Amino acid sequence: MNTGDLLTIEPQELQFPFELRKQISCSLELLNKSDNYVAFKVKTTNPKKYYVRPNTGVVSPRSTWDVTVTMQAQKEAPPDMQCKDKFLLQSVVASPGATAKDVNAEMFNKEAGHHVEECKLRVVYVAPTRTPSSVREGPEEGSSPRASVSDNGSLSASERAVVLMPYVERHKPQDNTIEEMALISKLTAERNSAIQQNNRLQQELIFCYWNEHVVWKKLQKFNLSK
Repeated sequence: MNTGDLLTIEPQELQFPFELRKQISCSLELLNKSDNYVAFKVKTTNPKKYYVRPNTGVVSPRSTWDVTVTMQAQKEAPPDMQCKDKFLLQSVVASPGATAKDVNAEMFNKEAGHHVEECKLRVVYVAPTRTPSSVREGPEEGSSPRASVSDNGSLSASERAVVLMPYVERHKPQDNTIEEMALISKLTAERNSAIQQNNRLQQELIFCYWNEHVVWKKLQKFNLSK
C-alpha cells in the first residue's frame, strides 16, 4: 500500500497475469484519506500499450475510486518475463465540489506552485491463474503460482520458472500428438504404396488384354486364309 498525504494507492504495483494474444486488465484502488477533494492523473511510459480508464478524475473526501488499466494483447513475451513499463500517478488538492470535468493539466504544474504528490508504479508479469484440472501437486499444496518481486525489481530463478512454466507447457509437443503424427505418417505411406501397387496391376491387366487381343487377331486372320 503506497501512502501519501492525499491518496493511498493499492496495490503498489500493476500485476498482469501475462498471456500471449490476450487483453489483460488490473485495477488500482485510490483512497482519499483527507477532507479535501483530490484530483488525480495517471501517466505511463508506454501509452500505446495500455488503456487507463479513467486516466483523470476527482476523489471525494474520505472515499475511494477504482482505476482500471488494460494491457493490449501482446504477440510475444519479453525476455525473462521482465517489463520495463512504468506508471506515474499524480494527485493534487482540488476545489471543493470539483468533478472530472474540472481537471486540467495546469493543476499538476509544479512550476506554477502547486503541491503535487507523485507515486511511481511498476508493471509486473505474473503467472496466469491455472484451472484446478491443470494444477499439479507440489511440495506445498494450495500454494499460489504468483511470483513475487525482489527489492531490485527482478525475479529470482525459481520465480522465473513459475512464471515461464505455463508457456513452456503450452508450446511443448505432447506425447499423444507425436504418436498421432507418426500414425498418420505411417498410414499415408501405406496408402501411397497401395495406390502404386494398384496402378501397376492395372497396367499389367491392360498389357495382358492387349496381348490377348493381338493373339486373337492373328488367329482370326489365320482362319480366314485357309
